[in-house]
Amino acid sequence: MRFQTDLIPARLIRRYNRFLADCILEDGREITAHCANPGSMMGLADEGMKVWLEPNDDPKRKLKFGWRLIEHANGHFTGVDTSVPNRALRETLEQRKIPELAAYDNVRPEVKYGENSRVDFLLTKVGLPDCYVEVKSVTLNRTVGQAEFPDSVTKRGAKHLLELSNMVMQGHRAVMLYLVQRTDCTSFTLASDIDPDYHAAYITAREAGVETICIGTKITPQEIRIGAPVTIKI
Repeated sequence: MRFQTDLIPARLIRRYNRFLADCILEDGREITAHCANPGSMMGLADEGMKVWLEPNDDPKRKLKFGWRLIEHANGHFTGVDTSVPNRALRETLEQRKIPELAAYDNVRPEVKYGENSRVDFLLTKVGLPDCYVEVKSVTLNRTVGQAEFPDSVTKRGAKHLLELSNMVMQGHRAVMLYLVQRTDCTSFTLASDIDPDYHAAYITAREAGVETICIGTKITPQEIRIGAPVTIKI
């Protein structure tokens, strides 16, 4: 998935109100950017961090910049926009590039299911059980090389796991897909100390037959692409 416009570098001043971030551009201008990430962004919102912003000239948008990436001191990147995984994965699913899901030829995003929920993707094919795919963006890193989810308590995430379990009990397939938006991680686990209820919900869902897929990303200031599988250590 290529960014719509060229990203520009900046330095983070502060992130606040969850969806706003003050930054200073290379020319010295101080601007406010939209931050499309409702999570805690633990370890990703420190003053002075190098960030990459996507400018826009849309008159309908109040903010003229969107915060898309963090560039770490070691040259690795983290994607902070939580809308990216679904956009990037839709293309990948339609091209049938995820081996575990490649048998399906119809991809429908944002389909209503369960109790007032929407699944990220519903995959179907004649002769196969419907496959419900829930996607989570993973950005937390506290141990070298290891990504974790979640970065804050997520009752909504636990609810999604329950909904997926119910789909399995009804005879469908259900997949929890974690997309690691970091280029410095090769393994994945759950942050059970941050949200033990989510961890318990995951174990219950796995025992019910919900499958887990974890995939990495390739990130540059030009694009975010789906990468290689990430080792799951849960």
